[in-house]
Amino acid sequence: MIDWREIDTVLLDMDGTLLDLHFDSHFWLEHLPRRYRELHQLDEASQEALKARIVGEQGTLNWYSLAYWSRELGVDIVALKREVQHLIGLRSDALDFLKWLKQAHPRVILATNADRASLALKLPLTGLESYLDAIVSSEDVGAAKEEQAFWFALQEIEAFDPARTLFIDDNASVLESAREFGIKHLLGIKQPDSQRPEKELQEFIALDRFAQLLPEQLPMSS
Repeated sequence: MIDWREIDTVLLDMDGTLLDLHFDSHFWLEHLPRRYRELHQLDEASQEALKARIVGEQGTLNWYSLAYWSRELGVDIVALKREVQHLIGLRSDALDFLKWLKQAHPRVILATNADRASLALKLPLTGLESYLDAIVSSEDVGAAKEEQAFWFALQEIEAFDPARTLFIDDNASVLESAREFGIKHLLGIKQPDSQRPEKELQEFIALDRFAQLLPEQLPMSS
């Protein structure tokens, strides 16, 4: 599927790619609306209205900003996330893939829309950081991955060659944005949320397991 001799850089999404998206789905669409209603002593209609409001921000920097939602809703989002942090976990064979990458040649960069507060919660619980050469958040550059500005800013930071870069993400809009920028090797994720049905990515190959990417033998170092 991938000729690793053609890859110098691997860009990886976090939520839904390396980590099971179940935590985020549960938090934003179930736990937060319910706790918001409880904390503010509101009716059930307000809970449903909040769900619609959250979904309405999808794809924007606000959607990914814990500070924004804390401010807008008058709650401590990080504290509420900690209430269900036991749901944070790696997807299937993500750890095996990261271990393989560490032994192979590519530079591995976490390219994520998660803000720094989310990273501060998730990285210590998952151990991802020890397998990464760099972490770039959309918060760092002031643009979400859905925007071209993110990719131009990322290239300023990391100076990667789009023609020799593999990018894996569960979000079709993000993959389309990366393709527009010129990243050559693009892969999606078939089931980002272990508790929800598989997704159709019509224009991109979607991975079931990272093992599909591994060669029978490690690539020879040049």
